[in-house]
Amino acid sequence: MIDLHTHSRISDGSETPSRVVELAAEVGARAIALTDHDTLAGLDEAIEAGNRLGVEVIPGVEVSCQYKTGTMHMLIYFTSSESVALVRALNELQDSRANRNLAILELMQADGLDITMEELVAEGGKTGIGKPHFAALLLRKGVVKSIQEAFDRFLEKGQRYYVDKKTFTPEEMIDLALSSKAIPVLAHPLTVDKDPGQLRKIIKGWAKIGLAGIEAQYGRYAPETRSFLDETAKIYDLIPTGGSDFHGSYKPDLQVGIGRGDLMVDDSVIDRLKNLRTAL
Repeated sequence: MIDLHTHSRISDGSETPSRVVELAAEVGARAIALTDHDTLAGLDEAIEAGNRLGVEVIPGVEVSCQYKTGTMHMLIYFTSSESVALVRALNELQDSRANRNLAILELMQADGLDITMEELVAEGGKTGIGKPHFAALLLRKGVVKSIQEAFDRFLEKGQRYYVDKKTFTPEEMIDLALSSKAIPVLAHPLTVDKDPGQLRKIIKGWAKIGLAGIEAQYGRYAPETRSFLDETAKIYDLIPTGGSDFHGSYKPDLQVGIGRGDLMVDDSVIDRLKNLRTAL
């Protein structure tokens, strides 16, 4: 069992990096990737925990990219803090995220919502604040009845408290990953386009410029969607990766390693990713 998409408290999850690894060990996972948003800061702790518990930790990161028809997130595997260009780009994204958080907070306070930066720091830490932490505070204060409602009513694109942040284009991020000897994979592909034919056309274009894989076995996808994405990966010679998208209490239906209980990512995926990296 492996899980190549998890988040910790360092970005927008509720658990520490070491606890994410402990949860992986508890369900018998052989390996996980820690893929916090825009940061590598939790990787040393996760790798140390993995060494202690016998769980291989693949260093990774998840970044948002500009795309005209939807939201494009990219998972980048085998990241390294020694990659100057990648670290510089991630620092830019983190700075933009911090500015975005201030803008969201100002909008909420202007509407009379009793939410403070001190509360956000207590919820998400000084460097890890993201939209799930705003959602958690809206829930705690009775503004909404669930984390999902907070996103649907207030925080998703087009809603009252949505604020854009800096992103790179998919082409820029694919090139940056490959030049850093890291592996770029399209996360939860249906956020890009839900039309099957159009999605395959888009993926084909990215495959031509170096996209290495697509997240076919995603924690919240139905079996037929996973099958469609597996077939898409085969058509374009991409690696069909998979992961839970674990965020702890912020996505309580998703557990490390097993997603909603039916997630099963083939162990051979890691070998394929490693072989591809060796060839870079």
